[in-house]
Amino acid sequence: MQAPNKFFDEMSKLMSNAMGVAHGAKTEAETAMKSWMDRWLADRDFVTREEFDAVRAMAQKAREENDTLKARLDALEQNAAPAKKPAAKKPGA
Repeated sequence: MQAPNKFFDEMSKLMSNAMGVAHGAKTEAETAMKSWMDRWLADRDFVTREEFDAVRAMAQKAREENDTLKARLDALEQNAAPAKKPAAKKPGA
């Protein structure tokens, strides 16, 4: 009865080793794919989320400042425009 136990022990070791190799291959494939994707994305000059959010905030602030300045300009133009008065008659005309 010793032979079957030894056979099963060897098969168990072989399967354990095969699972370890498969896990290692999976990890290596994931690492290779991730590095390939990182290189591909870096070559495309995509912006990061942080850069996008920073530019978006700057654009929003610029729009708000433009609205404020437009309101000030409209108020100044309204105050600077002379009110039209009826022309006075010249004496003797």
